[in-house]
Amino acid sequence: MSNDSDKSKTTAPKAPTLYLIAGFKLLKGLIVLLLAAGIFALSGHNLGDVFDNVLRWVHLDPEKRFFAAIGDQLDTYTPANLKVFASGTLIYGLFLFGSGLGLALRAAWAIWLAIGESAFFIPIEIFEIVRQHPATSEIAPNRIMAHPKIGLTLVLIVNVIIVWYLFRNRNRLFRHHH
Repeated sequence: MSNDSDKSKTTAPKAPTLYLIAGFKLLKGLIVLLLAAGIFALSGHNLGDVFDNVLRWVHLDPEKRFFAAIGDQLDTYTPANLKVFASGTLIYGLFLFGSGLGLALRAAWAIWLAIGESAFFIPIEIFEIVRQHPATSEIAPNRIMAHPKIGLTLVLIVNVIIVWYLFRNRNRLFRHHH
């Protein structure tokens, strides 16, 4: 016959926020892995031509100054550069996916990966928020999120909350077995 106190010792505490963070990491990892696959697939093509074709497909003029500048920049990437970038993207995607899976399974190592990954970007995000950017006349002032610092500030807030929550609750959520 089972005792209720024995049952409570083996049951992990409820942690909906942990599973939300794990799901976020898994989703982000999946998106980054798909991005890596796309970059690998495009590495044998001229990116400028692909970009022009996509713009024409959605009925936009690739000769407009804004799009032409992007196309010119894309023409500078070589297949070797793209493969290196895709490899780094693949490694980061696997890292995120592994971290999310580890959090979902409550592996003790995963909390430190998640804290480290989220905390790593905080100083970079702060630097980008306080850094002065030259004004661009191409961005319409009435567009939603026209100011990139708003989005970056939101990402910073989410990362700080993730680091704070995981660090504060690490012992409760990830008990070490002796």
